[in-house]
Amino acid sequence: MTHEIRENKMGIMPVKQLIISMSLPMMISMLVQALYNIVDSIYVARLSESALTAVTLAFPLQNLMIALGSGTGVGINALLSHSLGMKRFDRSDAAANTGLLLTGFNSILFLLIGFFGAEAFIRTQTADPEIIRYGNTYLGIVTVFSSGIFFQMTFERLLQSTGLTIYSMISQAAGAVINIILDPILIFGLLGFPALGVAGAAAATVIGQVSAACIGLYLNRTRNREIHLSLAKVFHPKLEIVQRIYAVGIPSILMISIGSLMTYLMNLILIAFSTTATAVFGVYFKLQSFFFMPVFGLNNGLIPVLAYNHGAREKQRIDEALRFSLLLAIVIMCFGTLIMNLFPARLLGFFNASAEMLKIGVPALRIISLSFPLAAVGIVLSSVFQAFSQSIYSLIVSAGRQLVVLIPSAWLLAQTGNVNNVWWCFLIAEFMALTLSLIFFRKVYREAVEEMLG
Repeated sequence: MTHEIRENKMGIMPVKQLIISMSLPMMISMLVQALYNIVDSIYVARLSESALTAVTLAFPLQNLMIALGSGTGVGINALLSHSLGMKRFDRSDAAANTGLLLTGFNSILFLLIGFFGAEAFIRTQTADPEIIRYGNTYLGIVTVFSSGIFFQMTFERLLQSTGLTIYSMISQAAGAVINIILDPILIFGLLGFPALGVAGAAAATVIGQVSAACIGLYLNRTRNREIHLSLAKVFHPKLEIVQRIYAVGIPSILMISIGSLMTYLMNLILIAFSTTATAVFGVYFKLQSFFFMPVFGLNNGLIPVLAYNHGAREKQRIDEALRFSLLLAIVIMCFGTLIMNLFPARLLGFFNASAEMLKIGVPALRIISLSFPLAAVGIVLSSVFQAFSQSIYSLIVSAGRQLVVLIPSAWLLAQTGNVNNVWWCFLIAEFMALTLSLIFFRKVYREAVEEMLG
């Protein structure tokens, strides 16, 4: 089967319209994704604060799954979009099919981790038997059945890479909606189902992910005419394609994995104050996703646009895409800062917050959200590094922000004995990250755009 030689919309559509058409579906789907994350925790919080704390302690390992799946997807995305821009259709097909094989390996890895390491991971953070029991149950289910989230992310990336973001939105949103519907049914035993508690929350998550993966496979097979999936090609990978995928993907995997390590270390710092402080941190992560997820959706829409136009040597379109995306991201994050500062108690109230949780959580949301606008700029600039196969700079920025600055400053601020002082570490870290991002952006832009494209 041959590809038609035709111009992809990423090379001809007006840039602002292109960014909106590429990003808006993903922003909407990620908003739905954020909503289901929040709803999931709201229902868990109704079980008990211990259940909410357990899910918070499970998050670093869950985030590691996202790191591996998303990082592999970024590598697939960058290679596939760049190959399409160069009209190298054989290479874009190879990137898609090899990516599916790598996704299968990721699923097997976390199945083994779920069987043999879930409880041990929770025990490294707490000795509370109730929290350990909840955490082991939840984490065991979401890791053993991780194939759903891995294939969901890969199929969505294939759709995004070829500009079919509306179908990516359908896949992700459908999975999230299924999760939201199943959460109360499986957690509390509605409609004749048994009340599964924390296990129900995990089961709802897995069922939603598997459903999204199946929808993503169907849409790629029936709607994505830019690539051709084949079992024969899946099981005959080219080493050079694997290397190219992970040249971009490994820095991205490490970058997100650093986030897992950061949350793990923050859990240890905060649980020294109280389990409530750790629960507050978990609630914050759920709430902030409502503002970060749309910006990540914008980022995911921007990467293939930059990669395609870099392959097509269109400097003006690259510049316009960057300017528009920066403005949009900053506006979204400023809105997030405003909401967090005006309504912190109301937001915490959704999670059945106790008086102690409100005492810790209100200043936490207000202080941490001050860093949102700075983070917006960093996220958009990271898309430049990923699109131009310079993800190592994203890794350096992420490591510097979370491990070199955020965790040490959090530990130092914790020595004051006041948990409310700890939250300032986020603002300190974002200032450092923004400074590094701007330095690296100037270097990458000069080398990848100005010198190569003229």
